[in-house]
Amino acid sequence: MELELPDAGGVTWSVCIRDGSGMPLAAAGAEAPLRTASVGKVLLLVETARLIAAGDLSPDEPLTRSLDLWVGDSGLWHTLSVETLPLIDVAALVGAVSDNLATNVLLQRVGLAEVAARATSLGLRATALHDRVRDVREADHPATLSTGTAAELSELMARIASGTAAGPDADRLVRQWLSANVDQSMVGSAVVEQGGLDPIAHHSSLDQATAFWNKTGTDAGVRADVGTVSVGGRTVAWAAIANWDPSPGTTLDHLTVWAVLRGMRHIGEQILTRV
Repeated sequence: MELELPDAGGVTWSVCIRDGSGMPLAAAGAEAPLRTASVGKVLLLVETARLIAAGDLSPDEPLTRSLDLWVGDSGLWHTLSVETLPLIDVAALVGAVSDNLATNVLLQRVGLAEVAARATSLGLRATALHDRVRDVREADHPATLSTGTAAELSELMARIASGTAAGPDADRLVRQWLSANVDQSMVGSAVVEQGGLDPIAHHSSLDQATAFWNKTGTDAGVRADVGTVSVGGRTVAWAAIANWDPSPGTTLDHLTVWAVLRGMRHIGEQILTRV
């Protein structure tokens, strides 16, 4: 079934909604590979959780930030005075506030090649984390942090929800980290409002009748939201990605962002009719 999307000139969408078993319920451009910004951090969290569950990483291992990994923008760690945190807390920062510095520190410990190998083992072909987070991307750096398709990402969300991505214990950890996500400006805006959830404190929902977790990505010309919502035991997974050619600082780009966010909310409303 095709999704209804608002008319936002120059925007390319990739959207897929699935039931808890992974069967598609609705889609639009689901196979289109697009830039996904911070959504690629989910792959890092999946591999981190798998290593913890397997006993190959200690959740208490101290990780220390360093100047060569330093990056600003999203997150909290770069604003805090503490230099060292337990690995489990570094992962929690990635899930809750998409912490860029925490991402770089955790990625250095886990390894980009290992994250790529896990993505391949999950059957992902167009979905990948390409690099660490950088304040400035030079010509010799990967062009973007991550890419993906809604088809692949929505299937991954369904597998994390069912415990069949990295295993029951690992996937439970991933759900726990992502249930603390504070960015509900996109698909989640409809889910938290109509589901009666606190937009910045819904992590306890995993044990409630309405359970919700997600990961968002934001960059110039990119908005993306992936996750699942469960109501009364019925789960719906989604991935919604929008790309466009940005015109920074112009009224035109602001209007495009507004139209995309309106579209994301509309997708959230359509998800709730299927749960």
